[in-house]
Amino acid sequence: MKQIYDLIIIGGGPAGSGAAVYASRKKLKTLLLTDSFGGQSSVSINIQNWIGTKSITGDEFAKKLKEHIDTYADDVLDIKKEIVINIEKTNSNFTVKTENNSYETRTILIASGSKRKKLDAPGAKEFENKGITYCATCDGPLFSGMDVVVVGGGNSGFETAAQLVAYTKSVTLLYDEDRPKADKIIVDKMLSNEKVKNISCSRIAEIRGGKFVESLVCYHTKTKEKEEIKTQGIFVEIGSEPNTNFAEKILKLNDYKQIIVDSKNQRTAMEGVWSAGDCTDGLYHQNNIATGDAIKALEDIYFHLINK
Repeated sequence: MKQIYDLIIIGGGPAGSGAAVYASRKKLKTLLLTDSFGGQSSVSINIQNWIGTKSITGDEFAKKLKEHIDTYADDVLDIKKEIVINIEKTNSNFTVKTENNSYETRTILIASGSKRKKLDAPGAKEFENKGITYCATCDGPLFSGMDVVVVGGGNSGFETAAQLVAYTKSVTLLYDEDRPKADKIIVDKMLSNEKVKNISCSRIAEIRGGKFVESLVCYHTKTKEKEEIKTQGIFVEIGSEPNTNFAEKILKLNDYKQIIVDSKNQRTAMEGVWSAGDCTDGLYHQNNIATGDAIKALEDIYFHLINK
């Protein structure tokens, strides 16, 4: 007889992990589907805003989430390392399909998070992993003593610059806006560093090089002029996009492909499906917020199931 789960959780970041712990404690027969734990924070060199922990690396953060889940998993929680490709409504239940399997469930919590946006410019695809990188933590040390560029004026861009300035020759911050969107404290700190150059109102027009990146051409939107910047490394921090492709046919998404939810209980437009974390249209996206919203959803899922 085929297993019918009470709940399937999609995603192993802070949202999915928090929901998994609560589902296990409430003895809901649950399946957690994820390809990894920790979400985007798993590659962070130093997380300082996880409440109750002053400082933790992304790798240790991911391990602790998994350890917490395992503590309560017992015989009520199954964990499978699979990627979801589709969700279908089947009578009163749902079928969640992965690349190799399909699972039936009474309810779903989507906590699939988001992924980094790719740089869209001539040469970006050709030079990916040949000077263009999306992970300063992973690749930063490879550019020791070199001139590098960070694309993005938000917190992630300035935090990446702060990480790189310790061992690179210079860091150029390049972004399209008039002024940085990052928090003032880190902006002031970075822009006061003599190794940091700030270029606002600029877009990348082209990336040049041989076997590896050698320079980029930026277009200044105010002056309408182009400038070539010599660089051996380009670190891209231009935001993220939600991992929601598998839900497009069944759920209501906004223009940014985020799942639209009721902020009171995290319910989606489809009865029986909830969502939490960076894949939703929530106003703010942070680890602590994602976890809280997922637990809020789990409480609502629990009452939905026992009253059904």
